[in-house]
Amino acid sequence: MEIKNVEKQKTLMIRMTAPAAKLPEVMGEVYGELGAYLGRKGIAFAGAPYAMYYNMDMDALDVEMGFPVVSDDKGEGRIRNGEIPAGKVASTVHVGPYAKLEDSYSSLMAFVKEKGLNVTEWMYEYYLNSPVEVKEEELRTEICYPIR
Repeated sequence: MEIKNVEKQKTLMIRMTAPAAKLPEVMGEVYGELGAYLGRKGIAFAGAPYAMYYNMDMDALDVEMGFPVVSDDKGEGRIRNGEIPAGKVASTVHVGPYAKLEDSYSSLMAFVKEKGLNVTEWMYEYYLNSPVEVKEEELRTEICYPIR
């Protein structure tokens, strides 16, 4: 667990509402669509894919999925430009299956409470590696809660 400063990052993303149970399928589709768009436009990635969660309604998650990018681009269709804001975040890296992320969220929230931090209602995750490339127990997901 740590508190760190993050720089603003330009992104290209798709924001939608989806049930948590469908998220793996939806994410595969969205990241594929974004990757194809970036490739077609010659836009370079500037970091790991991310998902920003604006609520915790498991039946209707308001989620933004995207990639940090180095250049400005307006997007097209449902692809939009956006940003991950600069500022301080409370952060931890979860190692293991996505199904166990809740454990790391609980630990991070205990850290936030212990430090007396005031965090936003929304948070984001970076997917530091892929379930296509590593075993489930080796997945690395960075969780970030912006501090107000």
